[in-house]
Amino acid sequence: MASSGERRLVFDTRGKRKHVVRVVYAILALLMGGSLFLVVGPINIGELLGNSSSTNSAGKVFDQQVERIERRLAKTPDDEQLLLVLTRARINAGNSRVEQPASETETPTITVEAREEFDAGTAAWDRYLKQTDEPNPAAAQLVGATFFQLAEAGSRSVGEIKTNAEEAAKAQRIAAEQQPSLGSLSTLAIYEFFAGDFAAGDKAMKQAAAKTSSKAEAKNAEKQLAEFRKSAVEFQKRSKQAINQEQKAGKEALQNPFGFGGGSPGE
Repeated sequence: MASSGERRLVFDTRGKRKHVVRVVYAILALLMGGSLFLVVGPINIGELLGNSSSTNSAGKVFDQQVERIERRLAKTPDDEQLLLVLTRARINAGNSRVEQPASETETPTITVEAREEFDAGTAAWDRYLKQTDEPNPAAAQLVGATFFQLAEAGSRSVGEIKTNAEEAAKAQRIAAEQQPSLGSLSTLAIYEFFAGDFAAGDKAMKQAAAKTSSKAEAKNAEKQLAEFRKSAVEFQKRSKQAINQEQKAGKEALQNPFGFGGGSPGE
């Protein structure tokens, strides 16, 4: 697991870009709310795997599993089931390398190693989708949650945040279509909202409410999802502002390769 000194900086906070960073972190604060799933609740990987030593042990187990699968895939690279297992193994390996915060109000730290495993896992998922006509819904939900986690804590620009949110919705759509339930449809609605497709999010929200057992539960589900929608509207608004500022900062950087004006580099 990477030490604090080895972590990859998510954003460059020097010079004029610090103004863009403030907006980006405000966006991330909004996005964090989307990870509080209505049914299953937030999943703390650290709690699932135990203390740091057991987490490291789990990581080694996943690494060994990945190695075995990769050796078999070298002989049969289009094996549908192997690609599915590899997807899960890579994502599990990534989760074992995510540094969990001291409190529930803080965001987990996606280390360089965790991101590499997540990238490898989603790449395996793409290969798997090309080989199957009926994607596994449980794996699709896992992939969706991974992309959303990357959007929340592992993105290095506003554009990357939005792309990861869109990929989360795309994967969750598969899960919800194959196994429509209050949980899968509620999660889909949240992802769609933050991906910017409010029409699709509203549709999923209504479908989720229809899966409840009473009018009171349906009303409560819609009320909770409406709060996520409200946050997503603000998220989209601030994203546009941040993208404009990023573009402006990029133009200024081209004009001044040192990235700052007449003041000192720390200003």
